[in-house]
Amino acid sequence: MLRGRIDVFDDAVADTAEYLRSLWPELDVVSYEVAGLPAELSGPGLDRWRVMVPENRIILFRLPIERMSKLHVKDELHLRMMVESCVLRATGEYLGRDPWDLAPDRFRDH
Repeated sequence: MLRGRIDVFDDAVADTAEYLRSLWPELDVVSYEVAGLPAELSGPGLDRWRVMVPENRIILFRLPIERMSKLHVKDELHLRMMVESCVLRATGEYLGRDPWDLAPDRFRDH
């Protein structure tokens, strides 16, 4: 089957969220969502994600992540890595932790 950018994006968000939930049980209550664009601006720039701690929600905005990210190679692997890094950074913001401490073994060279 053919897979488009939206499928790759959604799968990367879901897979990364599932991985993080397996490491951090407090994320079991968090809803990871994908939207095209933010409904409203929260500052001078365009948000790539929005973290709503009281509602246990993290929303990732597909178009800003895809279009504003400077990938040196535009392929499925690099897009997936960019999406994973956004999920990690948004989750780090949600938990109040450094995002790279959330999954220390995931990106370590073997």
